Amino acid sequence: MTKKIIALLLFVSTITLAQEKVLLRLNYEKGDSYTMTMKMAQEMGMGEMTNDMDIQMEYDITNVSKDTYESTAKYTKMVMDMKQGALQMSYDSTKKEEELDEAGKVMRTQMKPMMDAVITMKGDKRGTILESKAEPNFQGAEKITEQSNSVVYPENAVAVGDTWTMTKNQEGMNMDFTYKVKSISSKNVLIDVSGKVTGIADGDITGAIDIDKKSGLLTESKINMTMKIQGQDFTTNMTMNQFKN
Repeated sequence: MTKKIIALLLFVSTITLAQEKVLLRLNYEKGDSYTMTMKMAQEMGMGEMTNDMDIQMEYDITNVSKDTYESTAKYTKMVMDMKQGALQMSYDSTKKEEELDEAGKVMRTQMKPMMDAVITMKGDKRGTILESKAEPNFQGAEKITEQSNSVVYPENAVAVGDTWTMTKNQEGMNMDFTYKVKSISSKNVLIDVSGKVTGIADGDITGAIDIDKKSGLLTESKINMTMKIQGQDFTTNMTMNQFKN
């Protein structure tokens, strides 16, 4: 009899865990400080064109309300290595000007407004960026909002196996993402990512996301896109990490 009761309790416990639901939200607190790093590698054709980027940004949460938060952010590192045929260009914001070649010095001048800017953003707790502003303004600052929405959390709580979708339109490409809850532990929620690219490009999206269960912080995101643009193979592999300072 005792063995049957134990077996029943284990069965009930397993069912309960399997049905656990999590309401994914960004639970920031005013005064929190975070660091975000992003590495991206792009390649077109058989290596005819490559673009590798390593970016670091630090941001502070300046205000939190019931449904929204506000933050200020600043780029603290930017490394770029680009190749197109015989032409190669490199830039590293951590290097002194005398350490850069002529192309790097030109890029340093072009990137200075972005590196100097303080970016103010307002978002909701599902992850949608509602407003953004850069002071001083720089070329491309208006695109920060669309680039920052890496994932928007669903309205309702989710369990293992549940899915939700998000669409992004960027530079003439339509990216339809599908997120599926892979597992839920005491600390993390793991998400599988899939999707399609249409528009000026045609291809597939794969990836994975690791979310801190308590804070809702997206601690790691790996997104891979394999597509064709005007008949040329084009790949983008992007890894992003975030952590609290």
